[in-house]
Amino acid sequence: MYSAAAAATASPPRRDFISVTLSPEEAVGAGGYNNSKAWRRRSCWRKWKQLSRLQRSVILFLFAFLAVCGVISYTSMGEPWKSLTNKSLDDERMEAGIPGLKLANPAVLPAPQKADAKQGDYSEISPQKPPKPPHARRGPPNLQIKPPRRDVKLKTHHDSSRVAEEPVQVDKEEKTEKSVISWRGAVIEPDQSTEPPSSKIKEPEKPSSVEVEDQKEPVPITERQMAVIEAFRHAWKGYKDFAWGHDELKPLSKSYNEWFGLGLTLIDALDTMWILGLKEEFEEARKWVETDLVFDKNVDVNLFESTIRILGGLLSTYHLSGDSLFLEKAKDIGNRLMPAFKTPSKIPYSDVNIGRGTAHPPRWTSDSTVAEVTSIQLEFRELSRLTADEKFQKAADEVMKHVHTLSGKNDGLVPMFINTNSGQFTHLGVYTLGARADSYYEYLLKQWIQGGKKENELLEDYMRAIEGVKKHLLKRSQPKKLTFVGELAHGHFSAKMDHLVCFLPGTLALGAHNGLTADHMKLAEALIETCYQMYAQVETGLSPEIVHFNLHAQKGHKDVEIKPADRHNLLRPETVESLFYMYRFTGDKKYQDWGWEIFQNFNKYTRVPTGGYTSINNVQNPSNPEPRDKMESFFLGETLKYMFLLFSDDIDLINLDKYVFNTEAHPLPIWAPA
Repeated sequence: MYSAAAAATASPPRRDFISVTLSPEEAVGAGGYNNSKAWRRRSCWRKWKQLSRLQRSVILFLFAFLAVCGVISYTSMGEPWKSLTNKSLDDERMEAGIPGLKLANPAVLPAPQKADAKQGDYSEISPQKPPKPPHARRGPPNLQIKPPRRDVKLKTHHDSSRVAEEPVQVDKEEKTEKSVISWRGAVIEPDQSTEPPSSKIKEPEKPSSVEVEDQKEPVPITERQMAVIEAFRHAWKGYKDFAWGHDELKPLSKSYNEWFGLGLTLIDALDTMWILGLKEEFEEARKWVETDLVFDKNVDVNLFESTIRILGGLLSTYHLSGDSLFLEKAKDIGNRLMPAFKTPSKIPYSDVNIGRGTAHPPRWTSDSTVAEVTSIQLEFRELSRLTADEKFQKAADEVMKHVHTLSGKNDGLVPMFINTNSGQFTHLGVYTLGARADSYYEYLLKQWIQGGKKENELLEDYMRAIEGVKKHLLKRSQPKKLTFVGELAHGHFSAKMDHLVCFLPGTLALGAHNGLTADHMKLAEALIETCYQMYAQVETGLSPEIVHFNLHAQKGHKDVEIKPADRHNLLRPETVESLFYMYRFTGDKKYQDWGWEIFQNFNKYTRVPTGGYTSINNVQNPSNPEPRDKMESFFLGETLKYMFLLFSDDIDLINLDKYVFNTEAHPLPIWAPA
């Protein structure tokens, strides 16, 4: 111990300490250490009081800091530990064979789940019963939206664990269009998160892994969705039993109809099976695609129909499943369709021989329909993005650019025909949103969305066309004052509306959802009411192919009139499609209820007991609707798919901010940033 004199001489730095010396006798005599709890408490307290105020403050601060850190660590680690626990439980259930379970956060959409082997009859399912939650949510939470590198060898189905693909970057050298559009007071800004689309594709420099979304709580499968699954399985049974590998089922005669000989129904239904979770059916269909789908055959196919059904179906299934088999097949058919674009005007021929590599217009004319040549772009553009081969997108984009410059339009409305030699519109003066023109307007908007809202010419044409519809084709019926879209022929208005026009409410709602003017949604709400009434005012509750509206009130007459030649129903999807969009964007349950009515009437009047559904000739005769003995491929590819999506409350079941449907209901990804 330092003495006071030594401390004064050396002048060392000041040190705060206390020295206490006790002899053993003094300690014991004073009642010192005896290892009792009371003695230890008094000893600790004495030592605490002997500390300086600064020392005690530091110690208290350290204890408080450690307590706060502990609370933060507990809250941050709680969710991961919970996820690990849930995953362990899921693994145990999977080992036990419990269906409906899947791994969290897969790189691509996991395999669809097999539906219950025993399904109740559709008539026993009541919409009033509470839904039964499944073990896991169905549908695509993490769809693959990145294209592969060209130097990556296409993988087989069994290499799906390595199916993370690479992005194809879009060339930035092409001239960028103006970034803001002002349309009658509405300012529309393109999405800044994506690169401007270009027909020139270049190789990706670095591989990119698929982004994995956060796992979300499962969304229950509703009883109405289960009824749709049962209906699909019933239709698939008929196709499998009587038309396997052929284009269309004839359910009454238990046979098939051949159009192209390419298994149209099977390919159209692939992504529907995936979305519905029908694993067994999907796997047997995949096997057929792998072993029996051959495009090297001497057969003429329609460019439009084979693009939207076959190419679109294969691309969509590739994105949903991550299985490169479907991309291989898509590339094959895409290459075989390219001869259609070898025309003087670059407007494609309607028909292609996919075996010989030749193309030609129909025998009776050199014209193509406007809807057909302008409704193949989503598919060909996506094929270029995935394969890094610019020829597909270049050919498709040239058509749109050419049509954009043509004269003969009426306030944005286009005629129905275009000549493949001259590249000019023909049959001028006739304007409709029905057959031969409908999907032109649909693809204007959807291409703009697909490309990241950069291609302003497409948006301008779309906005101008909707104004043309309002000006020339929009009327109101009597007595219910239903808003409908008619036709214009050489200045004369016709109150005729195809069921095909019922795509328009959904398209308008999609545009409004993507930032277009709000009055598009108001018009969509009015038009979907009309499309529903085209079902509700008919004796069977099913819409005819074409209706005529009464413009003047007549006693005993409804708004809807049906001519004998127009009273057939082909199991079309357009109204259900628009109901899906309207429910997804508004949440109004009436759209689900309207769809449920339509679904029940399909079951009542078109279901064939031995398997399948049939189109009918007479929607006005409930006792004998006169079945036509044909199930169109789009019933499985579109109608039942949109029914299933309509009855779902899961907005991520094909998220409309990430995917855009082609005109055959095959979802394709909205392009992500390069």
